[in-house]
Amino acid sequence: MSRKRVHGGGPFPRPVAPVSPVAAPPVERRSAADNRPDPADLYAALDLGTNSCRMLIAQPKGNQLHVVDSFSKSVQLGHGLEASGRLSRSSMARAVGALKICQRKLGQHDVRRARLVATEACRRAVNARDFINVVKRDTGLELEIIEPEEEARLAVVSCAPLVSTRTEQLLVVDIGGGSTELVWIDLSRVPALERPRAIMRLHQGFDHEDTVFPRAKVVDWISVPLGVATLKDMYSDVTDDSARYALMSWYFEEQLADFSPYDDAADQAREGFQIIGTSGTVTTVAASHLGLRRYDRNKVDGLRMTSDQIDTVIQGYLSLGPEGRRKDPRIGRDRQTLIMSGAAILQALLRAWPTDRLSVADRGLREGLLYAQMSSDGVLEDGPL
Repeated sequence: MSRKRVHGGGPFPRPVAPVSPVAAPPVERRSAADNRPDPADLYAALDLGTNSCRMLIAQPKGNQLHVVDSFSKSVQLGHGLEASGRLSRSSMARAVGALKICQRKLGQHDVRRARLVATEACRRAVNARDFINVVKRDTGLELEIIEPEEEARLAVVSCAPLVSTRTEQLLVVDIGGGSTELVWIDLSRVPALERPRAIMRLHQGFDHEDTVFPRAKVVDWISVPLGVATLKDMYSDVTDDSARYALMSWYFEEQLADFSPYDDAADQAREGFQIIGTSGTVTTVAASHLGLRRYDRNKVDGLRMTSDQIDTVIQGYLSLGPEGRRKDPRIGRDRQTLIMSGAAILQALLRAWPTDRLSVADRGLREGLLYAQMSSDGVLEDGPL
């Protein structure tokens, strides 16, 4: 597995034209002026990852988005991929079953504007194209396999509302099932009140030249082909729970050897440095820290945790052991096999970067896809986030 890394990134992929994921009735031919998107239109974003299939259907609301419907299901598409290099028949069947539900929801809401993407599992599998064809045949949905740089970009855009106006150096971390994307952004030259908005404008590209608005500068970014599912599979033969966790964390930290703060950034005051983490791992750790018996996004999204608080939660997970984690309502049966590999990634990151706080984001690729579509269509209002 090779890491993908770019200084400054590449051009943002061309804007995606509106798609019709399900059969739609014919419409009257209209002039170009009348063909502009209606702010009342619904948009959809589907993310088929290594472990989960997730979809959001939303409508632009001011400078934010209003979620109309959502779907999330663990499909374990990448199960066994590390050993075989292929998507298994059972994994593909689970994914197709979830995608059929998504197809029905798209039809029920008459969604005309959507992006339906697949990520690391499909990037790596030798039979990914066969799978994409099966999805098209069985569901009518056309999946698009996106590159790591676009995945990183969209994760950054989704986190824009959580960027503090005091932040001068920002690290956005997206821990997925099959890969982890990290983007380091310099905001020091952007006026404080414009910093969240400057992050949103990155949907135009990491290298986009904007002569009117202040720019956020992407210092560096990396895509490590290790996520909660792939890292877990690498060490599945280690029986001791604590030893397995230590090995996973050590190995992931090794992958970050060439991606760490420059000396001058590391010497900056910690107050001006912010890490935003977006993933099921981060939100689960936050829910455990808060002691939630039932998950509440309003309490988790935007929460700031210290590294000591995160350490306490992770040590609690280790004390519980596999059976205790399975019974914990904040973790659950589906996630208990993945939470320790995710925690290993999280702790490795906090050791490598100069901050003692983490901002929790219950948002990610789907929100980034929606923001990018709506921004490109001009249906989001301008103004402070």
